[in-house]
Amino acid sequence: MTIDTKQFGKVAVLYGGDSAERDVSLRSGEAVYHALIEGGVDALLFDPSKRKLNELNDLGIKHAWIALHGRGGEDGQVQAVLQYLGISYTGSGVMGSAIAMDKWRSKMIWKSMTLPVAPHVLVKETQSLSQDLLRSITARLGPVVFVKPSREGSSVGMSKVSSPDQLEKAIRKALEFDKEVLVESFIEGREYTVSILGEQALPSISMVTPREFYDYEAKYHSNETQYFCPSGLSDQEEQELGKLALNAFYAVGCKGWGRVDFIRDNKSNEFKLLEANTVPGMTQTSLVPKAAKQKGISFNQLVLEILKQSL
Repeated sequence: MTIDTKQFGKVAVLYGGDSAERDVSLRSGEAVYHALIEGGVDALLFDPSKRKLNELNDLGIKHAWIALHGRGGEDGQVQAVLQYLGISYTGSGVMGSAIAMDKWRSKMIWKSMTLPVAPHVLVKETQSLSQDLLRSITARLGPVVFVKPSREGSSVGMSKVSSPDQLEKAIRKALEFDKEVLVESFIEGREYTVSILGEQALPSISMVTPREFYDYEAKYHSNETQYFCPSGLSDQEEQELGKLALNAFYAVGCKGWGRVDFIRDNKSNEFKLLEANTVPGMTQTSLVPKAAKQKGISFNQLVLEILKQSL
């Protein structure tokens, strides 16, 4: 994979920001920046929470490598500003970023296309969390559910609950991060993720954690979380999961690169879609680089290939 780095001109790595995922974004941005420098790209680090984006034009920036996670960087906002400034950028566009960031609206699109999702309901900030509402949610989704802000990533504000009392507390916690909350039936099974690079699905990864579920702690701090790549699927299952990931990714308007997360139902053996990520973590130990490595693509090559797609 040979890439002429001179074609990129001056590149800004957007990182940090002011979302709940700032710390992870700082780590991703640093890793991406060093890979670009080592690859001969004229790159600089740029934190939009510290500087105004219109400074990018003053700096002569031609391309932006977006390493911003969460709100402001992964939801279409920064993509819209860059588009207005005439600066090309990595990953999905305004619409795809905005839809993928919204778990409930993503699921509505997937349901309309008969793609597999777990039963779920949306709770809005304006609704009264009455006992009738809580009981109706439990009756519809089962006694054990996941509660999560509809527009957050990295399991921020997410809870697993098994009683109406816990449900109210979990919804209120999620409402601290978003005005809309997704409540989803708990599916017993192993989690998988499929990374997307261009028009190909990379080898799937399966995750096992001793924690109650694959939460923020399991993703970024636990030394006990195990990752398997190859994931243990048969060749046919791997192909089917990759196709499902691509279909789900494109359905919500995503492009370039990203990741689609699944859980495999122990009862039905069916893969259920959880969410699409348009700016996944990009540290040396993140999931997309793990999948790329299995495909024979180094971290530095991956970073340059993602940038190349912004041309």
